[in-house]
Amino acid sequence: MVLYVDNTIVSSEIHTYEPYLPTKLSYNDEIVIPIQEVDKFTLPCESFLYIEGKLTKSDGTISDKLKFINNGISFLFKEIRYLLNGITVDSIRDVGLTSTLKAYLSYNSSDSVRLQNAGWFPKLKITDNVLVDSKGGFNLCIPLKMLMGFFEDYKIILVNVKQELVLLRNSDDLNAVISTETTDVPKVEINKLSWNIPHISVGIPQELALTKFIDRNVDIILGFRSWELVEFPELTETNRYNWPVKTTTKLEIPRHIIVAFQTSRRNNVSKDMSKFDHCNIRNIKVFLNSERYPYNDLYLDFKENKYASLYEMFAKFRQSYYEVQNEPIFTPTEFKDIAPVTYIDCSHQKESIQSGPIVMRVEFESSENIPKNTSAYFLILHDKLISYNPLTKIVKQL
Repeated sequence: MVLYVDNTIVSSEIHTYEPYLPTKLSYNDEIVIPIQEVDKFTLPCESFLYIEGKLTKSDGTISDKLKFINNGISFLFKEIRYLLNGITVDSIRDVGLTSTLKAYLSYNSSDSVRLQNAGWFPKLKITDNVLVDSKGGFNLCIPLKMLMGFFEDYKIILVNVKQELVLLRNSDDLNAVISTETTDVPKVEINKLSWNIPHISVGIPQELALTKFIDRNVDIILGFRSWELVEFPELTETNRYNWPVKTTTKLEIPRHIIVAFQTSRRNNVSKDMSKFDHCNIRNIKVFLNSERYPYNDLYLDFKENKYASLYEMFAKFRQSYYEVQNEPIFTPTEFKDIAPVTYIDCSHQKESIQSGPIVMRVEFESSENIPKNTSAYFLILHDKLISYNPLTKIVKQL
């Protein structure tokens, strides 16, 4: 007889946790949300943020021209950190930009419908009004797996550990909205923010087995892929660049890299910060030490609509990263108009690269000089290992 009910789990209930200071949710505030109940089995990968608030102009009046951009609520935050027993396990800075860039490659059309409840509208037009009602009010639920690598990759319960989520709000809301009225100054007031996380109750045999495992005093390795954004704030007006991005350790090996550009978008209410620019890029090469990715030159020409090879790379992300069928969210034309980014798959590497420090460098050239006020972004999706002992409660990064 086949059983369709899993009796190992007795119940799964969503518990809500509020910030230490529920009223300090404004500009530059550090919002700390603790979970003190260390004896509970929690499932962080299925947790989410509930946020409600109001969008107005700086004088408090409602404007029908001010609208949230795609993933706009994430752009309200400068940084998010996740801590176990006071140790930072994972963090993300420039939250809106990083999560948007990653999401364009991760989600398909079906995912995007479901994530409208999180403010995800990848094909949003400036005339579309989303999230906000006639009085400026909004509420939404953002899965934390949409914002940080730990919550996306680590799908196992945690116990005997204090958890904290720390969110740092930006100093203004210019990057979260767009307006056809360039003099509009937006104000996003967050009235409520909570962290909602499942508490799992297991059957008696499973609880006994877990207790015995904890008493063995062994370390648990938490493995996941962290998202690290490196920014070149303003490129000079030339057509060739050699950018030494960073040097990393062999324990934080880059597996996937996304390179993107934006021109005059940051802190500009008339430009959509969730979109990217191709800047007439002709070729991009990423080097990990002496190894080059991709192997062949790209020979791009956006003016002549020759970017098929770049779209092909973009479309293969899901298969490489998630081992699922490739279902890109954009058509080639939408890709060019919304997110003409370069995805580099470096998940397969020679042992010589992994034996020591890794120097990351990117070379790119364009068919004409890079425009003024252009920023370059290098999103690194790299391995990360954390050791956690549920008996001694010691957490450390490997």
